[in-house]
Amino acid sequence: MRRKRSWVNGTLIILNIVYFLYLEIAGSSEDTLFMLRHGAMYTPLVIREREYYRLLTAVFMHFGINHIMNNMLVLFLLGDNLERALGRVKYLIFYLLCGVGANIVSLYAEAKKSMQVVGAGASGAVFGVVGGLLYIVVVNRGRLEDLSTHQLVVMVLFSLYSGFVRNGVNNVAHIAGLVIGIVLAIIFYKRPERPADPDVWEWE
Repeated sequence: MRRKRSWVNGTLIILNIVYFLYLEIAGSSEDTLFMLRHGAMYTPLVIREREYYRLLTAVFMHFGINHIMNNMLVLFLLGDNLERALGRVKYLIFYLLCGVGANIVSLYAEAKKSMQVVGAGASGAVFGVVGGLLYIVVVNRGRLEDLSTHQLVVMVLFSLYSGFVRNGVNNVAHIAGLVIGIVLAIIFYKRPERPADPDVWEWE
């Protein structure tokens, strides 16, 4: 069976890459002050100055080539599956809610600890995609298209472990994105009805 093209996921990847290229051409994606001027997350500016747009713009920003490559690779490999499972409109809403939601949780955590860190990245949204797929695979008895529960669990554990052993990684946003993704998948996803048993006949 031919799979539907996942236009939304592809567009999200393109937007991330285009904005990254713009940032590199205009300055440097590894320059903290430059990233701050172009929409990165920063708790004092969001809370005190009410620059709430940063909760969204930061989702499409990345610090350096490795950062964007890691996120876009996961999105490229898994995002299509989730878009086909949810549908295009729901997938777009899902992705943005996971990204913004993870940033809000991260903002709250930083404010509580009086931390002032410039943050950016699609990791919250990407972890949301993984979390959503994990739920959908489980309710589909351990498999969805070419994905299995085992594959996703290994990916989640490896990604979380990698984040905790490295410096400068927003693990709060990762975990928040994962949890939000699972919750949204419970709300958005409707499991297809199984076809009728071909051995059961109805006579009229």
